Amino acid sequence: MSSNKPLNDSDAQSAEALFQEAYGEDIQPLSGKGAHRNTTPSKITPGMLERRKAAQQEQIKHGNILDGDNLIKQVDPYDHLSFVRPGVQHAVFKNLRQGKYEIQSTLDLHRKTVEQSRQALWVFLQDCQNHGVRCALVTHGKGEGREQPAKLKSCVNHWLRQVDQVLAFHTAQKQHGGSGATYVLIKKNAQARQRTGEQHHSRGRDA
Repeated sequence: MSSNKPLNDSDAQSAEALFQEAYGEDIQPLSGKGAHRNTTPSKITPGMLERRKAAQQEQIKHGNILDGDNLIKQVDPYDHLSFVRPGVQHAVFKNLRQGKYEIQSTLDLHRKTVEQSRQALWVFLQDCQNHGVRCALVTHGKGEGREQPAKLKSCVNHWLRQVDQVLAFHTAQKQHGGSGATYVLIKKNAQARQRTGEQHHSRGRDA
């Protein structure tokens, strides 16, 4: 059960940021007959924050562009998945293939239906970019011996190509799941690009 204990100033600011991201900043106070606006701001409780997060996740789900399984081309359970967008440096893709990047976030699709996996992967990728995750691991299994072998693996192979934030992906190394898992390289968000630019600028001044 959620506690009604008020959040501290830092948590309250985070909650307000979530609210503005979910609903926008151009909310106008009520006016006219029967309208009322509190002069004292209400306290933000953990329960309220959780509900706002849930609402934000629901908004993300509704924007899901990933195809249904009727459009998916099947792959073999032991096929190696590989995809890279134009412009990604060869050395970067090589490091991804060889599992040299730190895995910053993971998603396990075992025991999920195709539709549950479609929703979970969409939310996961949006969340990764929002939090500056560059390299993620999606575990889908090989699906060998099933009525439809490699069903989820085939879906992941198709879905990842549909998401602009995904720069590249490749079947994982053995220690990370082999043919049953996939490394995903994710585009930097605006904040991460800004930090990189500032770092380059700082190095230039120090040189």
